[in-house]
Amino acid sequence: MLDADDVRRIVLSLPETREKQRWGHPTFDVAGRMFVTVPDDQTSFAVRCPQLERDELILAEPDKFWVPRHEAGSSWVRARLAALEDEGELRDILLDSWRQVAPPELDPD
Repeated sequence: MLDADDVRRIVLSLPETREKQRWGHPTFDVAGRMFVTVPDDQTSFAVRCPQLERDELILAEPDKFWVPRHEAGSSWVRARLAALEDEGELRDILLDSWRQVAPPELDPD
């Protein structure tokens, strides 16, 4: 099963990613912009996601994706680690969030 250590390992493998503590839990930035957080219970993580896409994700896979009420107006979505298919899916989600804020010249693909 995937866990917060898998999130950290994959995220830190992306170019110029830095870990910071915010709100008492790990967050990850590239080019000074946050793109992943791992909340206290470490059973999920939050990533950047345009609201229209976020709503579609939640409707399509509500057991996997959700948004807490206090984040409803944001462009973030949370994903449950236990609901992910495999490490490839985790990497795709994290890379998509990274690409939303990273300078294009850093893209590893």
